[in-house]
Amino acid sequence: MLTKCPECELQVSDKAATCPHCGYPLQPTSKPRKPRKSNKRRRLPNGFGQISEIKNRNLRKPFRAMVTVGKDQNGRPICKPLKPDSYFPTYNDAYAALVEYNKNPYDLEDSIKVIELYEKWTAEYFKTISPASIDATERAWEYCKAVYSMRAKDLRPRHIKGCMEEGTAIVKGKEQHADSRAKIRIKTLFNLMLDYALEYELVDRNYARSFNVDDDTIQDLKTPQTEHIPFTDEEMEILWRHVDDKQFVDVILIQCYSGWRPQELCALELKNVDLKNWAFQGGLKTKAGIDRVVPIHPKIRGLVEHRYKKSDEIGGQYLFSSIDKRNGKTIGLRYQRYQRIFTMLKEELHLNPDHRPHDGRKHFVTMAKKYGVDEYAIKYIVGHVISDITEKVYTQREFSWLQEEIAKIK
Repeated sequence: MLTKCPECELQVSDKAATCPHCGYPLQPTSKPRKPRKSNKRRRLPNGFGQISEIKNRNLRKPFRAMVTVGKDQNGRPICKPLKPDSYFPTYNDAYAALVEYNKNPYDLEDSIKVIELYEKWTAEYFKTISPASIDATERAWEYCKAVYSMRAKDLRPRHIKGCMEEGTAIVKGKEQHADSRAKIRIKTLFNLMLDYALEYELVDRNYARSFNVDDDTIQDLKTPQTEHIPFTDEEMEILWRHVDDKQFVDVILIQCYSGWRPQELCALELKNVDLKNWAFQGGLKTKAGIDRVVPIHPKIRGLVEHRYKKSDEIGGQYLFSSIDKRNGKTIGLRYQRYQRIFTMLKEELHLNPDHRPHDGRKHFVTMAKKYGVDEYAIKYIVGHVISDITEKVYTQREFSWLQEEIAKIK
């Protein structure tokens, strides 16, 4: 039914909330309807590209962006994955990437370089592994300089084998070829990196997985290395005598009185060092060793406290943090650097030339047995598996017991 608007006197519906001609409120008590939000996604212009959602799979990035590169003989668009990234977590992210591409289209056939692929892969991969594993990957990558500037799509088995057999890196100040362990790491590096490239359609095939490491390299790895040796009483006296005038001697002493593996020692974080209860938590490698709590021996409490305060002052994340003189950034102690420092100190202090960074752990176990530390306490502290069911399942040990046991070591 029509009625007249009292303001403009034009005809309007008696159900209208406001006059469509002048806007006069006809039903002031009624609330205006809010416009319904549209869930419809923005439509892509012709020739702009395509966005498809991959369903029925638990993917972090289910939206794939495709770029239109031409038309076939029937006039249908020819699409190829957007590179270097074609998968995105949301539709809007994929849309934004297509917008950016169409502002300045580039040749999709010109794949990224190997060094660019490495940087993209490690940006994600390094978030999932330990500092020690990051160190090992970076050391293996140093042998691969010959392929840095190659296109990733051109990599073939001969190039990867060339890095393994002929690649060189600077180790302890000298240029050397990869040993058997380094060859395995190089092979693993390319396996994982090209898996990543294949997932994101940067390459058509992972050629690193098309061959195996030769039997000689595998056999060489199985050959037992020289046994680790503990420090002598004279060597321990030398270390304590130079703890204040030789940098990083304290790191060796802390290892000798706690039993950490070198990689575990380097990875100790400030947040896991408890100066109130004199304990630190960490550990890698095995289920029994991960996140174990180790008492801080009375003889090294001063050393640990000094390191803690020094790292805290510079905003370090790790117990053994320092300032990089090259760029002024705060860095942790990586295994490779610790190995170089250990070798340097070994020579400067005239210690046994056969000593290796792992020997501090051997020294701890040797001294623990010498001074009668409980066998299970030793295993708890160094992270070895306890097979005895009674001890493992039915015995509840207090942390104070571990503190008493470790204090037996002189």
